Amino acid sequence: MDNRPIGVFDSGLGGLTVFKEIADQLPHESLVYFGDSGRAPYGTKSRDTVIKYTLQDIRFLMTHDIKMIVIACNTMSAHSYEFVRRNHDLPIIEVIGAGAVAAVAETRNKKVGIIGTPATVNSGAYQKAINKLDDSIEIYQKACPLFVPLVEEGQEWWENDITYNIAKEYLAPLKQTGVDTLVLGCTHYPLLKNTISKVMGEGVTLVSSAFEVARVVKRIISDKNMQRDPRLTPTYHYYTSDSVEKFEPLCSAILGRTINSAKKVDIEEY
Repeated sequence: MDNRPIGVFDSGLGGLTVFKEIADQLPHESLVYFGDSGRAPYGTKSRDTVIKYTLQDIRFLMTHDIKMIVIACNTMSAHSYEFVRRNHDLPIIEVIGAGAVAAVAETRNKKVGIIGTPATVNSGAYQKAINKLDDSIEIYQKACPLFVPLVEEGQEWWENDITYNIAKEYLAPLKQTGVDTLVLGCTHYPLLKNTISKVMGEGVTLVSSAFEVARVVKRIISDKNMQRDPRLTPTYHYYTSDSVEKFEPLCSAILGRTINSAKKVDIEEY
């Protein structure tokens, strides 16, 4: 057994979709979440900056004596995962591989769309991961840089007319390709799923990596016998690099329960 918590982090709020799935599938495990909303979005930053931020985020989580690192951000997974994996002994989970597996399983016509931050799309990480599993699948990609700030702006922006019109503009080229599966290649994007689905239509399946990532975490914990003692009550801790007053209501909306214990972190100290 291993009673240490699992560390989950993202550039902001989006990683809470992954956090929620892990908490649902592993109800006995303790979790520590860090969202770097103060420096979001990561997806428009250079590779070197993304790696720098990733290492700072991990150094902060390591102060909580975590037993596993979950990179709940596609941009960081694309640019930082290999570097982090080579330099840490803890199990490290990224989101792109899990999303690729889900996309391959869902597509019927072998046409898959991928939306993400400019950094994720330009990395080609999803295309490589999907075509490694099935090289007959056609991949169509589109960067949607405004989606992350819209999510971070607040819940009232997730389904309003402005967001719908932006989504319509971004997604029009993908609709024309005839994709039947769309990978939400950023953990923020599931919070816009109703708007995205409205634009793409009922015939397109939206794939979020959150559920698959939680399955991977569950399997590794079982394989490595790292389970928390089920007799102990799990603890959840939430940290942000931005305003706690802004973070807590959005965190509560995503997780479906009231969060009033978040703390602000000066991430530049790490």
